[in-house]
Amino acid sequence: MASKVRLEPFSGPLGFIGGADVAYVGPWAIGVVVVMRWPDLQLIDMGRAVELVSFPYVPGFLSFREVSVLVEAYYATVKRPELLLVDGQGIAHPRGIGLASHLGVMLGIRTIGCAKEVLIGKANPPGRKRGAYSPLVFEGKTIGVLLRTKESVKPICVSPGHRIDLWGSIRWTLESTRGARLPEPIRMAHQLAQMSKALFLKAEAPGPVGPRRR
Repeated sequence: MASKVRLEPFSGPLGFIGGADVAYVGPWAIGVVVVMRWPDLQLIDMGRAVELVSFPYVPGFLSFREVSVLVEAYYATVKRPELLLVDGQGIAHPRGIGLASHLGVMLGIRTIGCAKEVLIGKANPPGRKRGAYSPLVFEGKTIGVLLRTKESVKPICVSPGHRIDLWGSIRWTLESTRGARLPEPIRMAHQLAQMSKALFLKAEAPGPVGPRRR
């Protein structure tokens, strides 16, 4: 599937931007995709799906646990984003296709990987100012950046997912971040996934919930 990933410029125009995240409740995965109007980032739509996790946790294969439920959540939306920011890796992945790239290829849409931690590669710490970034390099190739989205706050790992290039990934991630570490579409998807998780726990009362591991 990595051979199907396309990196290309995207400068807009942009009408709707989306965010995707997954929460876990025991053996259940709750996928949420939000759609926000650009540029005011007003929430206008949300899709949610719940599935039993059928793929075991294997380092580097997170997408096989999460892509299915996120595809269902995406198709549960009425408004469709032209660009989707994903809580996971894009091409900054040992096989060149992390969750954001996998999802982009399956749906045929533009995606950006915005991960909280680096999976592979090395990078120097970026400057402390918002907007500073440093290249993330793996085997001599730049696969992403460490991007400072908030002054003096830990940077995030940004890499192209599908149908966008590195510079577009930096631009749209930074422009969709409004005062927090994570871009607003991902932050909103995370909040709604956690709310859905709380409702699921209240309704189903399943066993203990384990931590999400990337």
